[in-house]
Amino acid sequence: MARALEVVGERWTLLLVRDALYGVRRYNDFLVHLGIPRAVLAARLQTLTSAGVLEKRRYQDSPPRYEYVITPRGCALWPTLRGLGVWGEETFPDTRPLRTFHHVACGTELGVHGECPECRIFVPVEDVEMRPGPGLEQEPANPVSRALLRPRRFLQPVDVAAEEAAAAEAAAAEAAEGQAAEAAVPSTP
Repeated sequence: MARALEVVGERWTLLLVRDALYGVRRYNDFLVHLGIPRAVLAARLQTLTSAGVLEKRRYQDSPPRYEYVITPRGCALWPTLRGLGVWGEETFPDTRPLRTFHHVACGTELGVHGECPECRIFVPVEDVEMRPGPGLEQEPANPVSRALLRPRRFLQPVDVAAEEAAAAEAAAAEAAEGQAAEAAVPSTP
């Protein structure tokens, strides 16, 4: 256990692993979503890549930019993260879950250790869907949190720019529908 804690026992580390499972991959996205100091983020990412929990991949050549993708070793931490989250909810009664986790195949909410009570199997991370929970802020300030508001599968990369564009397009369409409906209502004298 001591060696494992050398890798994941530092403050922020398990939150980075959690976010990587959620599909967060880019340095600035981790920074914005977690509010972590830059020096701490750089050190934790280095530790996690050195330990094989995350893999550093170049996604842009000029200027060089990298993303951090969770590895099978990192995915193996999912039951630990799930159990720790449930423990927190049970230990601190004023805590409401920010997200709920479901088996993609049947839609059932997962048990304490990531198992599907309906199918009676441990659900691998690629078959987990997260959905907003009752404790999640519905209008978060940062773009990564907004991107994570919609139900999504684990490991699906978060593309903040695409998510923001889709949200803006949906808002514009909704506004246009509202204006059309308003125009269709006959005015009364």
